[in-house]
Amino acid sequence: MKNILPSILAIIFLFLAIYFYWQKHEAESRLAIADKQVEKIDKNLEQKEAAVDSLESIVPAPDTMELVPPGGAAFVDELGSLSESDIARLQRKGLKNPESDLLNDLNRNQDKLISAKGTMGGTMAIRDSRILNDRYALAYYEDGHNGGYLLLKYTVNNGAISWTVIDNSGL
Repeated sequence: MKNILPSILAIIFLFLAIYFYWQKHEAESRLAIADKQVEKIDKNLEQKEAAVDSLESIVPAPDTMELVPPGGAAFVDELGSLSESDIARLQRKGLKNPESDLLNDLNRNQDKLISAKGTMGGTMAIRDSRILNDRYALAYYEDGHNGGYLLLKYTVNNGAISWTVIDNSGL
């Protein structure tokens, strides 16, 4: 019996040594397979980066590109400014300073032109207006909560201005 116990322990230790060696070998082979896959992915990534780099040499960087606005971009800045011919035409119809006369009259008559009612204690009022030409104007109105746009047509006879709402679109 005394001789059997050391033999059993030796067999158990031998079995455990073989088992751990086999586990170590299995882990190393899985690691080698994973390393090969990572290497393959790295090569694909390098090829894609090389392709992107070759395209970047063709296209200049965004900060070096000159931005060219489209032909009608200046229109937004000019919106609401009367041409010299519009001013002359309106002066012949009786307005001394056409743009300011029109804007002042529009503000005086805004209660008649804005059909929307204020909400939550607000009062609808024109906040911004543009005289587009010698016949039309555009106005933005709001009460602090709701708003909209008015497209207006105006006529001038002997200095008297009359307004007609063509379109009223609430926001």
